[in-house]
Amino acid sequence: MKRIFAVLIVGIAFIALPLAADVHIQQKSHTDAFMGQPAKDQVNHQWIAKDKFAMITDEMTIIVDLSAKKMYWVNHANKTYVPMDLPLDLTKYFPPQMQQMMQGVTITVNPNGETKTVGKWNCDGYDVTINIMMMTMNQKVWASTDVGFDWKAYNEKMMPQFTQAMMRMSEDSVKEFQKINGFQIRTEMNMEMMGQKMNQWTEVTSITNESAPAGTYTFPSSYTKKDQIDMMGMR
Repeated sequence: MKRIFAVLIVGIAFIALPLAADVHIQQKSHTDAFMGQPAKDQVNHQWIAKDKFAMITDEMTIIVDLSAKKMYWVNHANKTYVPMDLPLDLTKYFPPQMQQMMQGVTITVNPNGETKTVGKWNCDGYDVTINIMMMTMNQKVWASTDVGFDWKAYNEKMMPQFTQAMMRMSEDSVKEFQKINGFQIRTEMNMEMMGQKMNQWTEVTSITNESAPAGTYTFPSSYTKKDQIDMMGMR
């Protein structure tokens, strides 16, 4: 649970392309030491096919299959997966205490007029404020429209489902996030929880077209099916 907030803020911007090769987005991320957890660096991967998407981190994999109208939340810590129907009804898949948190999530997105080059991408800046009950997360997002794939189609088809599940947002909050014009290249986040501060950043390092490895858009057959997401099982 302590690490989950950092995982959930990983930059959200991916798109399915009608090409033989998939889109592969690689990110690096850093999270400062927080609430007894040591500082952590990791590499995250996103893969996008024509109607499928997978986000892969050390802790979990999120799979979206638009053709099957399914999403899968895969927990590598306890080797479980939760199948979810699309469109999402999150009340079916989270325990009551998490449902209360969902109802309290509000988001505001404002362009700040700043520009910056991150890696090889020219980006525009956005200030994002996320309120979850009595906790506030502040983000600075750097987004680019020149990323070599159709990020607008992603924003219309994939992002609403993915964002709603990852951050337990209402439809209005998802629409607020869609004010970000472009693909999120770098996201910087800070928050305070129980008197302790946490800083985290995520940055895209490459965007390529290549064939996804076998098994990218599925979960290990040895994993156990669950009906609800176990947030406490996340590291």
